[in-house]
Amino acid sequence: MEILKRFKDIMASNINAMLDKAEDPEKMIDQYLRDLNSDLGKVKSETAAIMAAEKRERRELQELQKEIDDMQRYAVKALEAGNEDDARKFLQRKAEVTSREKDMQTSVELAAANTVQMRQMHDKLESDISELESRRQELKGKAAVAKTQKRMNEFTSSMSGAGDRLSAFDRMEQKINQELDEAQAMTELNQSSKTDINDLAKKYDGDTNVDAELDSLKGGINVDDELEALKSQLGKNE
Repeated sequence: MEILKRFKDIMASNINAMLDKAEDPEKMIDQYLRDLNSDLGKVKSETAAIMAAEKRERRELQELQKEIDDMQRYAVKALEAGNEDDARKFLQRKAEVTSREKDMQTSVELAAANTVQMRQMHDKLESDISELESRRQELKGKAAVAKTQKRMNEFTSSMSGAGDRLSAFDRMEQKINQELDEAQAMTELNQSSKTDINDLAKKYDGDTNVDAELDSLKGGINVDDELEALKSQLGKNE
């Protein structure tokens, strides 16, 4: 049957190699399992039909066997009743049915073999689909991890570019700070120079001590004369 041939070809293929070539492995996994489940539905239908055929053949065989037994039983009764002609007719019918029984037995055996084969195929397909369902979750998990890793790599790459921009920003900030420090230093120097000149001018403006000394000189006071006067005064006191 074509469906079973296709099933065998699929199961013999290298699934991992097929997924490696797929642009979207997750979608291919889903499609692959959808195809297998569709095939399983067809296999079930074929299996049910073959099983029904076997039951029909067996039922017909049983009916033939029952008719053979009936013809034998009726032949015996006809002879017991003294009706040899009737007995002969029953035995003749028995012979005809018996010749058909052999062919029917062969048909039943073939139907039974077909049923066994289809059941084995059906069970194998169900088992393989179940296994692939489990593998699908594993493969999808790996695909999700791969996508996450890819996004992380892209993010890391973009952060590297951001780091370069931050470094450039730091260099600009350092340059601005240097210019600001130089401007503030120049301001301090300008203020210091102005203050020194003002302080120096105050030294000579309104100095009371200097003025007093000048006034004393202007009064004509002689220090030596004052000293001699004090000595004389001390001598008298002694």
